Amino acid sequence: MEIKKYTSARSHINFEIALIENCFGKRFIGDHIEDFQGPELVLLGSYLPHCWQYYSAIDNTVQPHVTIVHFFPDFLGQDLLQKPEAIYLNQLFENAAKGISFSGTTILRARTILNQMLSESGLSRALLMLQLLDVLSLSTSCKTLSSPSFNIIETSTEANKINQVFNYIFNHFKEDISLQDVASLIPMSPSAFCRFFKLKTNRTLSEFIKEIRVGHAAKLLMEGNHNVTETCYKSGYNNLSNFNKHFKEVKGLSPRAFIKQYKITA
Repeated sequence: MEIKKYTSARSHINFEIALIENCFGKRFIGDHIEDFQGPELVLLGSYLPHCWQYYSAIDNTVQPHVTIVHFFPDFLGQDLLQKPEAIYLNQLFENAAKGISFSGTTILRARTILNQMLSESGLSRALLMLQLLDVLSLSTSCKTLSSPSFNIIETSTEANKINQVFNYIFNHFKEDISLQDVASLIPMSPSAFCRFFKLKTNRTLSEFIKEIRVGHAAKLLMEGNHNVTETCYKSGYNNLSNFNKHFKEVKGLSPRAFIKQYKITA
């Protein structure tokens, strides 16, 4: 079991618990893409592709951060999971394959335990971990994130492929991105890559790129330092009409209407 604080997330064989505080942005978990506003608490299963696109801090006087726990379900031995008392725990681990988001008092209780875990070690930390999992397994304020049709990634090879694509797009979404360039990362033929990416994310590559670009554009518009035209070109678009169309498809509002709504909400 490993616990640490940092501001990014990865896909890996371990299960992961992430407590995200004082920031808002967009989360990507499996085929789930949604805006988030911390604090939020998420449980992720093995090899579940995940990352967070951060927009800004909620309170600029406090540093945003993420508290992360990596663990294996059988960290206290397989015997525990085979006991009748572990029925809810096993259900929790099964649902974690699609990602679980918690809210309400579950976050408050989890935060307290996680803060204690940061200062403990050995058996004391293991017991706190078991207490944390009990809180999560009995929570009624939670929801599964990926869709029922999401195809679970079961191997490190598949997870690494998805991660390579995600990282490339996050680093290059302001540039022209060709299907050939992305497919060559895996490497796969363009047609094979399209089938693989659609199967694992329930999105085409162009749909995924669009959501990344619009998410970044929304961040720029909320910061208020760029007008709509400037935001268009700083988000990977070279055509204002296309930018407006894509923004409305993702956000349900035109960029200007989005700015007005954000100012009213703020």
